[in-house]
Amino acid sequence: MDLVPDTSKFDPVVLELGMLFANAGFELSLVGGPVRDLFLGRVSPDLDFTTNATPDEILAVAKKWADSHWEMGRDFGTIGFRKRNSAKEMLLIEVTTYRAEAYDPDSRKPVVAFGTSLVDDLQRRDFSVNAMALRLPAMELVDPFGGAKDLAAGLLRTPGTAENSFSDDPLRMMRAARFASQLGFTLHPDVLAAMKDMAGRISIISAERVREELVKLICGAHPRAGIDILVETGLAELVLPEIPALKLETDEHHRHKDVYQHSLQVLEQAATLETGPEGPVPGPNFVLRFAALMHDVGKPKTRRFEPGGAVSFRHHDLAGAKLTAKRMKALRFDNDSIKAVSRLVELHMRFYGYGESGWSDSAVRRYVTDAGPLLEHLHRLTRSDVTTRNQRKADRLSFAYDDLEQRIAVLAQQEELDAIRPDLDGAAIMALLGIKPGRVVGRAYNFLMEQRMEHGPLGPDRAQDVLRDWWTEQPESQPEAPQAPQATA
Repeated sequence: MDLVPDTSKFDPVVLELGMLFANAGFELSLVGGPVRDLFLGRVSPDLDFTTNATPDEILAVAKKWADSHWEMGRDFGTIGFRKRNSAKEMLLIEVTTYRAEAYDPDSRKPVVAFGTSLVDDLQRRDFSVNAMALRLPAMELVDPFGGAKDLAAGLLRTPGTAENSFSDDPLRMMRAARFASQLGFTLHPDVLAAMKDMAGRISIISAERVREELVKLICGAHPRAGIDILVETGLAELVLPEIPALKLETDEHHRHKDVYQHSLQVLEQAATLETGPEGPVPGPNFVLRFAALMHDVGKPKTRRFEPGGAVSFRHHDLAGAKLTAKRMKALRFDNDSIKAVSRLVELHMRFYGYGESGWSDSAVRRYVTDAGPLLEHLHRLTRSDVTTRNQRKADRLSFAYDDLEQRIAVLAQQEELDAIRPDLDGAAIMALLGIKPGRVVGRAYNFLMEQRMEHGPLGPDRAQDVLRDWWTEQPESQPEAPQAPQATA
């Protein structure tokens, strides 16, 4: 199948910039991802250009034309611009001088050397599908490394040798897995072999850069393929070791399912339950997907073979939450993401048992309160965790969760479950008991919260009566015994 770039999707700003550089006597080409996306019929949100102009010359040509500019990438030959188009949309544009980079094998930072050739610049790029350019304003395709052919074949290949490419920038190995996830590409055998041989070089890459590639991989259209590549090549052992650890050795009696494959299936199923942008869990949703991938990482640590041949994983949810938080901290995730994902991992087993024993209204309230703003994520994670081939069991669990969600909806309508709090606030507690701020107020507040969970809304009058009864049993409510007078000599 031949692919043709759809240049009808060009914003006129692109050609306008090309004319500016041509009139100034310089070359300018659209390059990389935006060109690849033209073949795929997509519009890239950012526009990357390359030129034989130096950074100073780039500024001289386009500074007045643009609405604003920035020079943070000047040392790497990059000048950034913002330009509003006719539709009043602000476009982000980066123009970079031709480069011929070389990397110190022991350094995380590239050694930059400016070049004079477009083909040489394309050769130093990560993969052939990203090593295509459109010369402007002529719109001439430059594809010296067969990127269009590889794109049509869905193949990921490097312009030069894979060993040289990954030696230059080891993060490209993570990008290979990411592109497999985002675009459904397969890896050329040379790329796969080099990744296996050179996986250890990922250790010189900063945690932040690894994290960004991992997030893009998890949020891709085919995250399972990307994770499989990380595990197969050994990269996962270094950046996400909890996942290959899920490949528990299979016992001869097959007393437990393949936890690794189960986790990948849960990830896939969770992605199908995401909502549109206006829904409660808009996709692609990293928090939901990563929690799905990590939900069972506590199992290797907690696996026990019980008498009679059974296998147990007691408290793997709690162990998994700790492991998840530790890994995300190592990858420099923000605190909110760490708390959200690890909390979902901790809660993913809470539902089980509901279908057999049923829950009181109190238990339903606690489920909602413990999930807090993650309730809709937890609904989807719990449903995704059903991968049994036993259709009767799957239906039973689905019906049970339908029932739980219905009960949550009814209670929410009656009691405003999304904002459960005691019937009296701290100020009312202090006024009623005649006490000052301190630990006793916290104990009283927690007591009323327990009553709210167990019995639903009490109302202010009933809450006051219950609190008074509780207060009579507290040591702080008792008057201090008068001290005996001291004996005099």
